[in-house]
Amino acid sequence: MPPRQQRRRSYDQYCASARALDAVGDRWTLLVVRELLGGPRRYTDLHADLPGVSTDVLAARLKDMEAQGLAIRRRLPPPGAATVYELTPRGVGLLPVLTALAEWGAPDLTERRPTDAVRAHWFALPLLNRLPAPKVPSVVEVVLDEGVFHLRLGGERLGYGDGPAEEPDVRLVLDSDTCRELGEGVLGVDEAVTAGRITLSGEGPYAAALRGS
Repeated sequence: MPPRQQRRRSYDQYCASARALDAVGDRWTLLVVRELLGGPRRYTDLHADLPGVSTDVLAARLKDMEAQGLAIRRRLPPPGAATVYELTPRGVGLLPVLTALAEWGAPDLTERRPTDAVRAHWFALPLLNRLPAPKVPSVVEVVLDEGVFHLRLGGERLGYGDGPAEEPDVRLVLDSDTCRELGEGVLGVDEAVTAGRITLSGEGPYAAALRGS
């Protein structure tokens, strides 16, 4: 007789918030979503950028996300030929949720604990709604000591990606403390440029707007 499959826990409440937490309320699930919002990722890359998660838990969360219709697994064509996980449109719909959580939690980042891991792209979410909206879709590359990520602003492609952008409209070079203050909303890009805390490069209209000119 095959083993009985364990039923996922549910709040059993006819409530939209409870239903949402049934799908994404387990520990690590929203952080897996955070990683996949940056684009398709291999299992090994996800595990590397989620320090502290066990392989069993990560595999279980990905399986649950596939069952919930939040993510799919697919094989990249040659020469990549790797299996990756990526979000479905329903999974991408969690971007505003993660952005709101990041903005809400930003004030708690005033002190980095000795045990805290850090990745550059973790600073992306708080910035998405803090940088001024461009008049036309624009790509902003952000360079920190910890690494590089890029933001896609304006239009329907609001989001971010890990690593450099192919053709950024604006490039910001700054430290993580300045990036944190931008994400918290206590510092503007133009102020930080004037104070010498950000090196801004780019010649287009959005670069001019960020300089405050």
